[in-house]
Amino acid sequence: MTDHPGILHRVANAFAEGADRSDLLQELMLAVWKAAPVFAGGSKPSTFIYRVAHNAALTWKRGVSTYRRHVDRFEVLAQDSAPADDGRTRRDREMLAFLYAEIRRLPPVDRSLLLLHLDEVGYAEMSEILGLSESNVGTRLTRIKQRLVTTLQEKTHELR
Repeated sequence: MTDHPGILHRVANAFAEGADRSDLLQELMLAVWKAAPVFAGGSKPSTFIYRVAHNAALTWKRGVSTYRRHVDRFEVLAQDSAPADDGRTRRDREMLAFLYAEIRRLPPVDRSLLLLHLDEVGYAEMSEILGLSESNVGTRLTRIKQRLVTTLQEKTHELR
């Protein structure tokens, strides 16, 4: 986990928001820790972590009885007043938040595919992680990207 911490954070961001994000991140770390003894080295460690994290996120998502649709007013105010020490402009942070919100709206497998793609994981490895054929991975990614580009273009137009 120490070699690939970004994987767990990106999965948590894609499957949860607000306080749920921290809870899910803890669940993902626990799942990887519990699964580590069965890792036989048959794949890359990152592939193993992706598979465990995505499966744990899917299980967590199914188990959440009431998914938070709105962030508490306190959280919104805290985010707005948080210092921007990451070098991003307010507009960039809003677009990133919007992008993650749109990713969370995708069906779980599509969400996982997009995250893997953004992490530059190859189709063969995505296929292995998610149990899909490579051609299915390519087809689904093309459709997901088209949908997101359209949505982001609409949002960008709104911000102008």
